[in-house]
Amino acid sequence: MNRYFIRKCLSFGLGLVLAILIANAVTAAPAQPNIILLFADDLGYGDLGCFGAEGYSTPHLDRVAAEGTKFTSFYVAAAGCAPSRAALLTGCYPPRVAGTGLGSPFVRTGLNPDEVTLAEMLKQVGYRTACIGKWHQGWAYQFLPLQQGFDSFYGLPYSHDMSPLHAVIFDKYPLLPLLRDNDILQLSPNPNRFTADYTDEAIYFIKENREKPFFLYLCYSLPHVPLHVSDAFRGKTERGMYGDVVTEIDASVGRISDTLRQFDLYENTLVVFTSDNGPWLSYGDHGGSAGPLREGKGTTFEGGMREPCVMRWPAKMPAGQVCDEVVSTMDFMPTFAAISGGQSPTDRVIDGKDITPLFEGRPDAQSPHEAFYYFNRGDLQAVRSGRWKLHFPHSYRAGKGKRPSHGIPVPYSHPKIGLSLFDLEADIGETNNIADQHPDVVARLTLLADKIRIRLGDEATGIRGTEVRPVGRMSQEQFDNRRW
Repeated sequence: MNRYFIRKCLSFGLGLVLAILIANAVTAAPAQPNIILLFADDLGYGDLGCFGAEGYSTPHLDRVAAEGTKFTSFYVAAAGCAPSRAALLTGCYPPRVAGTGLGSPFVRTGLNPDEVTLAEMLKQVGYRTACIGKWHQGWAYQFLPLQQGFDSFYGLPYSHDMSPLHAVIFDKYPLLPLLRDNDILQLSPNPNRFTADYTDEAIYFIKENREKPFFLYLCYSLPHVPLHVSDAFRGKTERGMYGDVVTEIDASVGRISDTLRQFDLYENTLVVFTSDNGPWLSYGDHGGSAGPLREGKGTTFEGGMREPCVMRWPAKMPAGQVCDEVVSTMDFMPTFAAISGGQSPTDRVIDGKDITPLFEGRPDAQSPHEAFYYFNRGDLQAVRSGRWKLHFPHSYRAGKGKRPSHGIPVPYSHPKIGLSLFDLEADIGETNNIADQHPDVVARLTLLADKIRIRLGDEATGIRGTEVRPVGRMSQEQFDNRRW
């Protein structure tokens, strides 16, 4: 609006109208929302109260669902910790970013620093960014959070069982490092303090950055085994140690919510809670519950990759929604870009889609995905389109036998499944193979799978993908001279 126009408005007695126009222009520009992404570890589909948990309650997470949206067909892109995180951070299926082997302290790979992460995208539009908790995208310097777009990091480079804390092979791993930014803060930290200390760090970050938009990526180390819980929550639930651990995580969400209220950030903060993959069933009562879903972590059955997810954003998201549309962690990249004023990378393929219509509860909103693909490491094992899910022949690990106690796992069995079609709307537990009754559906889903194999590859069929990007690699010297 130029000065000449303003003078003309004033000369015609339209000053009041002009003032109203200016005020409306200011108020019409929404503030960038804060984004808090809470990512549990090995939590099952049935492990929240609003998803049917038994033996304990999760009132704070249930409130997130009641004040926002409960997503019932929400997926991670892998049934294991590291590739699932790679997909979340990049918006891509793990094979696209070679994110299938980033976890162990004994590997030389990590998330390629050339990839664009959620944190890097949000920093470009003025966000402060923090990663707290379990990273698991490579432990070398160039792979750590500060080199991947985060302003600060407090946490572990990988899973806490990859240390002498491991229940079975405790003598295999080096001491567990706790990092502050790029530096070792402590070796062998107290695991009973993981959830409490992560929460303290999160609250400090919120307080310090309350005057500017922020992105907080809080990755709980639990309820991944071995289970650990602070004294305040030990022995408090009927479910035992596992229930105690999830109850403490729920209380952490309550503390974070209270902090948002304290600083008047509650209304314009998007809070997302989900987990990286399904429950580790071979650990019995130290593992979670997949509820009505089949199998758990490490499998491409629903129990391995469909996760509980609740979101709240009072300023934008209607309360009390239940969304049954297919949504994925890969959708965070384009969706967070849309709500923040940012932009997803345009120089590379991103598999995620913008789901803001679902956020906003539009009556005609549908999943933007024609299909969702279930990769296990480099194998394409299943595909879902709408209500239909087709499994291709593969073996899988099953751990629902004898329920052990004290966190000692039972051995897996390795049954096989043939070509199998399931109607997930009628058969969420994947028990009734109806492939013979719907050859047209089998043919359509097979064609979808054939197309994605060409692009992302499939180790099971020996196909190398044309769109696979390189993984990050450290030198042998760097590997040999690791800091812990």
